[in-house]
Amino acid sequence: MALYEHVFLARQDISAQQVDALVEQYKGVIEAHGGKVGRIENWGLKSLTYRVKKNRKAHYALMDIDAPAAAIHEMERQMRISEDVLRYMTIAVEAHEEGPSAMMQKRDRDDRGPRDGARGPREGGFGDRDRGPRPPREGGFGDREDRPRRPREDRV
Repeated sequence: MALYEHVFLARQDISAQQVDALVEQYKGVIEAHGGKVGRIENWGLKSLTYRVKKNRKAHYALMDIDAPAAAIHEMERQMRISEDVLRYMTIAVEAHEEGPSAMMQKRDRDDRGPRDGARGPREGGFGDRDRGPRPPREGGFGDREDRPRRPREDRV
Protein backbone atom coordinates (compact mmCIF):
# COMPACT_ATOMS: atom_id res chain seq x y z
CA MET A 1 0.00 0.00 0.00
CA ALA A 2 1.09 3.55 -0.71
CA LEU A 3 1.21 6.58 1.55
CA TYR A 4 -0.81 9.69 0.69
CA GLU A 5 -1.58 13.13 2.07
CA HIS A 6 -5.06 14.28 1.19
CA VAL A 7 -6.44 17.81 1.65
CA PHE A 8 -9.97 18.86 0.84
CA LEU A 9 -11.92 22.10 1.02
CA ALA A 10 -15.54 22.06 2.13
CA ARG A 11 -18.13 24.81 1.61
CA GLN A 12 -18.13 27.74 4.01
CA ASP A 13 -21.81 27.45 4.94
CA ILE A 14 -21.59 23.97 6.50
CA SER A 15 -20.76 23.62 10.20
CA ALA A 16 -17.58 22.21 11.72
CA GLN A 17 -19.56 19.15 12.83
CA GLN A 18 -20.61 18.52 9.23
CA VAL A 19 -16.95 18.77 8.16
CA ASP A 20 -16.08 16.18 10.81
CA ALA A 21 -18.89 13.99 9.45
CA LEU A 22 -17.42 14.30 5.95
CA VAL A 23 -14.00 13.28 7.26
CA GLU A 24 -15.54 10.26 9.00
CA GLN A 25 -17.45 9.33 5.83
CA TYR A 26 -14.29 9.37 3.69
CA LYS A 27 -12.34 7.59 6.44
CA GLY A 28 -14.97 4.83 6.26
CA VAL A 29 -14.49 4.57 2.48
CA ILE A 30 -10.73 4.18 2.91
CA GLU A 31 -11.09 1.56 5.63
CA ALA A 32 -13.73 -0.37 3.64
CA HIS A 33 -11.19 -0.76 0.83
CA GLY A 34 -8.45 -2.04 3.16
CA GLY A 35 -6.66 1.21 3.98
CA LYS A 36 -5.87 3.12 7.14
CA VAL A 37 -6.24 6.80 7.98
CA GLY A 38 -3.59 8.17 10.33
CA ARG A 39 -3.45 11.80 11.34
CA ILE A 40 -6.51 13.95 10.70
CA GLU A 41 -6.22 17.73 11.03
CA ASN A 42 -9.05 20.20 10.73
CA TRP A 43 -7.47 23.52 9.77
CA GLY A 44 -10.71 25.42 10.19
CA LEU A 45 -12.43 28.07 8.10
CA LYS A 46 -9.93 30.05 6.02
CA SER A 47 -10.22 32.69 3.34
CA LEU A 48 -9.64 31.61 -0.23
CA THR A 49 -7.32 33.53 -2.53
CA TYR A 50 -10.03 33.61 -5.19
CA ARG A 51 -13.66 32.54 -5.36
CA VAL A 52 -14.30 28.83 -5.84
CA LYS A 53 -17.85 27.92 -6.84
CA LYS A 54 -19.10 31.26 -5.42
CA ASN A 55 -17.39 30.71 -2.04
CA ARG A 56 -14.94 33.17 -0.51
CA LYS A 57 -14.01 30.91 2.42
CA ALA A 58 -13.70 27.16 2.95
CA HIS A 59 -13.16 24.59 5.70
CA TYR A 60 -9.79 22.86 5.21
CA ALA A 61 -9.06 19.29 6.34
CA LEU A 62 -5.93 17.12 6.03
CA MET A 63 -5.77 13.32 6.20
CA ASP A 64 -2.69 11.06 6.20
CA ILE A 65 -3.69 7.89 4.36
CA ASP A 66 -2.07 4.47 3.95
CA ALA A 67 -4.22 2.72 1.35
CA PRO A 68 -4.28 1.04 -2.07
CA ALA A 69 -4.92 3.18 -5.12
CA ALA A 70 -8.45 1.79 -5.55
CA ALA A 71 -9.45 3.22 -2.17
CA ILE A 72 -8.14 6.66 -3.14
CA HIS A 73 -10.00 6.53 -6.46
CA GLU A 74 -13.27 5.63 -4.74
CA MET A 75 -12.85 8.42 -2.16
CA GLU A 76 -12.10 10.98 -4.89
CA ARG A 77 -15.10 9.74 -6.91
CA GLN A 78 -17.37 10.35 -3.95
CA MET A 79 -15.82 13.80 -3.40
CA ARG A 80 -16.57 14.74 -7.02
CA ILE A 81 -20.22 13.80 -6.45
CA SER A 82 -20.53 15.68 -3.13
CA GLU A 83 -21.78 19.26 -3.32
CA ASP A 84 -20.11 20.08 0.00
CA VAL A 85 -16.56 19.48 -1.29
CA LEU A 86 -15.19 22.39 -3.33
CA ARG A 87 -11.70 21.08 -4.11
CA TYR A 88 -9.45 18.19 -3.11
CA MET A 89 -5.86 17.15 -3.70
CA THR A 90 -4.14 13.84 -3.00
CA ILE A 91 -0.36 13.58 -3.06
CA ALA A 92 1.70 10.39 -2.81
CA VAL A 93 4.47 10.78 -0.22
CA GLU A 94 7.50 8.70 0.80
CA ALA A 95 6.71 8.97 4.54
CA HIS A 96 4.20 10.80 6.69
CA GLU A 97 5.47 13.77 8.70
CA GLU A 98 5.62 13.44 12.46
CA GLY A 99 3.92 16.06 14.61
CA PRO A 100 1.64 18.86 13.45
CA SER A 101 1.64 20.05 9.85
CA ALA A 102 2.99 23.44 8.82
CA MET A 103 -0.52 24.90 8.90
CA MET A 104 -1.00 23.91 12.54
CA GLN A 105 2.37 25.13 13.84
CA LYS A 106 2.12 28.43 15.71
CA ARG A 107 4.85 30.82 14.73
CA ASP A 108 5.61 34.30 15.99
CA ARG A 109 6.86 37.02 13.73
CA ASP A 110 10.02 37.24 15.85
CA ASP A 111 10.87 33.58 15.20
CA ARG A 112 11.15 34.09 11.48
CA GLY A 113 14.41 35.26 10.01
CA PRO A 114 14.80 38.12 7.56
CA ARG A 115 13.10 37.60 4.24
CA ASP A 116 15.13 37.46 1.04
CA GLY A 117 15.53 40.89 -0.42
CA ALA A 118 14.57 42.66 2.81
CA ARG A 119 16.45 45.90 3.24
CA GLY A 120 17.45 47.63 6.39
CA PRO A 121 17.31 51.39 6.90
CA ARG A 122 19.49 53.53 4.62
CA GLU A 123 19.92 50.81 2.00
CA GLY A 124 17.78 52.32 -0.71
CA GLY A 125 14.06 52.14 -1.11
CA PHE A 126 11.61 54.50 0.54
CA GLY A 127 13.65 55.05 3.71
CA ASP A 128 16.44 56.81 1.79
CA ARG A 129 15.11 60.39 1.59
CA ASP A 130 18.07 62.45 2.81
CA ARG A 131 19.39 63.36 -0.68
CA GLY A 132 17.09 66.29 -1.26
CA PRO A 133 15.07 67.07 -4.39
CA ARG A 134 16.07 65.69 -7.78
CA PRO A 135 17.68 68.01 -10.31
CA PRO A 136 15.65 68.72 -13.47
CA ARG A 137 16.13 66.31 -16.36
CA GLU A 138 18.15 67.29 -19.33
CA GLY A 139 17.29 66.28 -22.87
CA GLY A 140 14.01 65.41 -24.51
CA PHE A 141 12.79 62.81 -22.04
CA GLY A 142 9.52 63.96 -20.56
CA ASP A 143 9.58 67.42 -22.14
CA ARG A 144 6.59 66.86 -24.41
CA GLU A 145 5.82 70.55 -24.77
CA ASP A 146 9.11 71.16 -26.60
CA ARG A 147 8.59 68.49 -29.28
CA PRO A 148 6.55 69.23 -32.39
CA ARG A 149 3.43 67.09 -32.73
CA ARG A 150 3.19 64.64 -35.56
CA PRO A 151 -0.18 64.33 -37.30
CA ARG A 152 -2.00 61.07 -36.59
CA GLU A 153 -2.15 58.50 -39.35
CA ASP A 154 -5.96 58.41 -39.46
CA ARG A 155 -6.29 62.21 -39.82
CA VAL A 156 -3.93 62.66 -42.77
